[in-house]
Amino acid sequence: MELIVKLFGSWRDFAALLVFICCWMGYEPVLKALSKKSGVIFKDLTIVRRAWMKEMVIRSFKLYDSNLIGHGVNSMSFFASANLILIAAVAGAIFTGDLSYKSAHALGIDTSSSALLLMKLALVMVCLARGLLNFIWALRQTNYAVAAMGAVPENIDPQSAQAFTEAVSDIFEPAMSNFSQGVRGYYFSLAAAAWLFGPIPLALASIGATALLAWRQSRSQAARGLRRMRELLEEHPYPTRTRPIYEGKVEAESENAASQQDKTNTETKAD
Repeated sequence: MELIVKLFGSWRDFAALLVFICCWMGYEPVLKALSKKSGVIFKDLTIVRRAWMKEMVIRSFKLYDSNLIGHGVNSMSFFASANLILIAAVAGAIFTGDLSYKSAHALGIDTSSSALLLMKLALVMVCLARGLLNFIWALRQTNYAVAAMGAVPENIDPQSAQAFTEAVSDIFEPAMSNFSQGVRGYYFSLAAAAWLFGPIPLALASIGATALLAWRQSRSQAARGLRRMRELLEEHPYPTRTRPIYEGKVEAESENAASQQDKTNTETKAD
């Protein structure tokens, strides 16, 4: 206890930090538990994105898909750039020394312990750095997925289309998952920043961030809409037989039949 008081200034700061860590690390298990009882966005989006990949594989003109992927890449790049700027700002506050302490004191932040203040800023930086790594890895995986999408051949049979769908989804799905984790890092970065104003704000902000994320994943209007979309996709088998993969097969059979008919007519005239 003496070591905790010496390091953190009071046991309340240590307890609030434990609450933050439990919320940050425990969010994923809570989300998985919620997904078993009712639909959540990340689970429904997995099914929706897999349906998208099925349609992409058999779509002869993939400009629509490239536009969607480009939008995702732009979003990842934007968040990664913003994260880097915020990390630089926090690092500046850490390494400027007395100037940052004076500025913090003017904002009403407790500066009685310089070591504790540095620890609070370091926690914010850790959250932002984790998010930056998520965004970078999401970008790289998306680039891998783009290469895989471009390599999908046209007019393939249904069995091969399913295999290509699984292969592309296994690359694309983790990319989107890492992007979501990076965005989630902003929530916990704000919660970590609340520690600057005391242990109670940190604990409340941590619980609030977790509750807000859980609500948006399971009870928001977007969650209900995606749940309905997933149900519609499960009710209606896809891809349908009017898609290009089948149209190409039918066209090839029609061309072969027409060629055979022309050949027969030519032979009849010759006789």
